[in-house]
Parts: sequence; structure tokens; C-alpha cells
Amino acid sequence: MNVASPAMNDMASCLSIADLPEDLMAIHRPGCAAAIWRRQALPEFQTWMDGLAPDRLPRARVILRPEDVREAALQICETSGTPDCPNRERLVDDIAALADIFGRVMGAPYLRLRLDVVVTNACRKFHIDAVTARLVCTYRGTGTQYGISTGEVEPRRVFTTPTGAPILLRGTRWPDPTEHGLLHRSPPIEGTGETRLMLVLDPVTDPKSEPEKQLAH
Repeated sequence: MNVASPAMNDMASCLSIADLPEDLMAIHRPGCAAAIWRRQALPEFQTWMDGLAPDRLPRARVILRPEDVREAALQICETSGTPDCPNRERLVDDIAALADIFGRVMGAPYLRLRLDVVVTNACRKFHIDAVTARLVCTYRGTGTQYGISTGEVEPRRVFTTPTGAPILLRGTRWPDPTEHGLLHRSPPIEGTGETRLMLVLDPVTDPKSEPEKQLAH
């Protein structure tokens, strides 16, 4: 007989697996600390993404309305030298779609959009972000890692979000936060030669109160 560990029981209670994008609304369910949209990229797209030179990967940090993300993502790709092809269109469309979904889930009038190209260890310590909520989608490389922490120790069992699967995480500024013990980190990749491309979306209520100066209208 298999007996589930307390940590696994805690994981099952605070993590929601979504089969449809609208299922990410589960993040509002009491006790839900994270939701993962279970999906896979088209093999053709992933081969293209993994084969791009790191200096051609799109990178940016900007605040904008969800409905403006597609145009901005296209401009970011142009500026970054990302090759113009059908797979670039798929990437731009997907970034715009995730922004629309996340904006609706969070009821956010603005979003902070980051496209990060990561080649070293970034945020390798398990933590909870100091935001209301955050969506992370790793388009290339190892996905976000997460696990349940008991006490103040790092998770004993670490799970990895599949490449291309968005994960939506509650932050420390979530209204009425509850103790759930779910922490996450960027995977340690220093010395492996791996290059990651991450999309990060945060909700923004008042752009004037944000430290970023880049505001797309």
C-alpha cells in the first residue's frame, strides 16, 4: 500500500493543474497557492526556439495594458533580432494570449512584462515573490522549480514546471495570505551552458507608482 507523505498531501491541496486556460482561475480558490496550465509546445516551435542564438532571443521589461502586449512583443522581437518566421508569430501570439489570460484572471488594468534571457543562476534560493501574483512561462530551458517547505528548510522534494507550461503563483501581497509552504525558484544552471528564455507577468494597478520608467501606451 502506498502512503502519501504529508508534503505530497500539502502539495495536492495547494497546487491546481489546469487543462484549459480558464482553469487558471483556480488561483482564487481558498488555499490554492499555484496553478499550472498543463500544455506542451509544438515540436516544430520548440526546435526553433531551442536553436536560436542567445543574442537573438527577445528581452525586455515594460509596463503596458494587456491589449497592447501583442504589438509590444512584436516590436521587442524586431529590436532583439529574433528571425521573422511563422514560429516568431507563434511566440508573439502566445505572449499576447498569456497576457490576456493573466490580465483577466487578476483583473489587472496594466501588466509588467519581462522577457528574461538567463544563462546563470538567478533566484536559485526557494522563495515567494513580493507581488500579488506572478505568471511565469519558460519558453526555452528548464522550467520554474517548486516544492513544499516544512518549517524554514528548503523543500526535500523538488518539482519542475514543464517547458512551455505557464505557472501562476501567489505572492506575499496576495489578499488574506494563508500559510501553504509552497516555494519556488529558478533552476540552478550555472556551468551547464544552458540558456533559458522566461516570460514573467505581474499585475500593475497604478503604473505611476512603479519604479520602471518604460511605460508603453
